[in-house]
Amino acid sequence: MIRKHFAGFAASALALAVSAQAFAGTVTTDGADLVIKTKGGLEVATTDKEFSFKLGGRLQADYSQFDGFYTADGGSQDAAYFRRAFLELSGTAYKDWKYLMSYDFAHNAGSSDDGYFDEASITYTGFKPVEIRFGRFDPIFGLEKATSSKWVTAPERNAVYDLMDWTNSHQNGMGIEVAGTYADSLLGAVTLSSKDNSDDNGQSTKQLNLRGVFAPMHEAGNVLHVGLNYAQRNADDEGYDGRFRSRMGMRGVATEGGTEANSGNRAAFGGFNNAAAGDFDKDIAWGVEAAWATGPFSLQGEYMQRTLEAGDNAGVTEDIDADGFYVQAAYTLTGEARGYKLGKFDAIKPQNKQTGAWEVFYRYDDFTVEDENTKGSLTQGVAIRELGEVDGKTHNLGVNWYVNEAVKLSATYVKVKTDGITNDAGDDDGDGFVVRGQYVF
Repeated sequence: MIRKHFAGFAASALALAVSAQAFAGTVTTDGADLVIKTKGGLEVATTDKEFSFKLGGRLQADYSQFDGFYTADGGSQDAAYFRRAFLELSGTAYKDWKYLMSYDFAHNAGSSDDGYFDEASITYTGFKPVEIRFGRFDPIFGLEKATSSKWVTAPERNAVYDLMDWTNSHQNGMGIEVAGTYADSLLGAVTLSSKDNSDDNGQSTKQLNLRGVFAPMHEAGNVLHVGLNYAQRNADDEGYDGRFRSRMGMRGVATEGGTEANSGNRAAFGGFNNAAAGDFDKDIAWGVEAAWATGPFSLQGEYMQRTLEAGDNAGVTEDIDADGFYVQAAYTLTGEARGYKLGKFDAIKPQNKQTGAWEVFYRYDDFTVEDENTKGSLTQGVAIRELGEVDGKTHNLGVNWYVNEAVKLSATYVKVKTDGITNDAGDDDGDGFVVRGQYVF
């Protein structure tokens, strides 16, 4: 007999017992009955929805080849790696409490000191439609970040995000988020985070994120979505990383989880690392997002801006500014619409179980970084930039095959062009190709 209050936590053991000894007869409890699901992972829940337990995850195996600006010498290099290898444990306890633990065996999230957690959070849902989440999780900044990595269209999110990666990364810190919805069309979220190393006074870096979304049309194949984002954190501590870096859509130039390029170029388009106390003041970013979908066609884009304010030190006399945008169009050749949940896109579910769903897409990323400061070398690793304005442009053209609801195969061609920055060999353009196999359970 299994007591009701422990049904959710004993779910995995019970599921294994049921599968291994199906001949033993009917399983009963002294409380609510149990429902066991195996489609899309292992899930066990009580019928009164008081408790649940789900074991799932995702595996993304990538191979990429690239040249030109993407490498130090301009030659062709390749990389084979697990982009993500998540094992996820989630569920509900006492109806109003949800939990999620997601561990990345590819080591692209977290660190050896803090654990390779992509997320480890608890959410209280008893104040519907408001939810309170706390623990380790990424604050949301932008539509592509809100959309799960399982269902973003291109293999990598837009290149502008890289320039302000702190806005949507937990960086091994902790946070608390209050989010709510209204009338199935409005979403608002406030996140406070504490992350990075403490300063000399023992204070961690504090960060504020705000997000608001209005979606008067919010069904799959019928979407109209607009949103605003804002993020701010203090940047006056010693050792602050003030670099504006981007992989330009090619993760293989610098990654974990496998074999990266021998001399990949993750270029710094401005700023510098290991700042002295007082070099910078505040780091501020804001953005707008919009999306429209009708049937199998979807169009989305975001514009973002970041300002790293100069501090009191004489070595940094000017603010460092960056702004950029992306525009993406996608079309499902087999007629399926992209899923949508308030604030984010979701999966494409194939209608034909034999042929799956086929999607083609194009995305254009464009950004500019302006840094007039002389502090910090103009030679940044394997990239050399000019003083002042530096530009980057990226084209992504690809195809996704949703074989079924669990398997997705994709291939993407990426072309990059820069102005004001080159690799060591003087290249200001490059080409790359990425293929991915994904399994979700």
